[in-house]
Amino acid sequence: MGDKIDPNLWSDGAEPHLMGGRLPSGQIVFPMPQGDAAQGVEPYKLSRRGKLWSWTSQGFLPKEPYEGPGSGPGEGPPDFQPYLIGYVELPGEVIVESRIVDARLEDLHLGMDLEFCIVPFNAVHDTFAFRPVAAAESAEEFRAA
Repeated sequence: MGDKIDPNLWSDGAEPHLMGGRLPSGQIVFPMPQGDAAQGVEPYKLSRRGKLWSWTSQGFLPKEPYEGPGSGPGEGPPDFQPYLIGYVELPGEVIVESRIVDARLEDLHLGMDLEFCIVPFNAVHDTFAFRPVAAAESAEEFRAA
């Protein structure tokens, strides 16, 4: 795996979690505020599982400067591959915008169970995404066999 695209986005360890913050009011936010905005905010490990709240397919190259799949050394916009993006509700916590991996657009449905995962962002960095729980459980079963 590569380096984190942002060292503060998720925790380290065997079961990483996105890192949000708990405001003095008790409200959960993501990402964890930094600098002066973090005063009084407690780091908070977000749930690894959530429900698909909304989604779409990113079928065209995002605005410049674009960094991501198809933007590493020796790559460029001709290598761009459409990807899924959605909002994942982490019940009782927050709604997170995320890439959706290990799924096809036609497989997605409202309320679908998703799980946090780490995926390559470009040739150097990793980022976070969510994937269907069934895909995650299948991968774990495969590794265990």
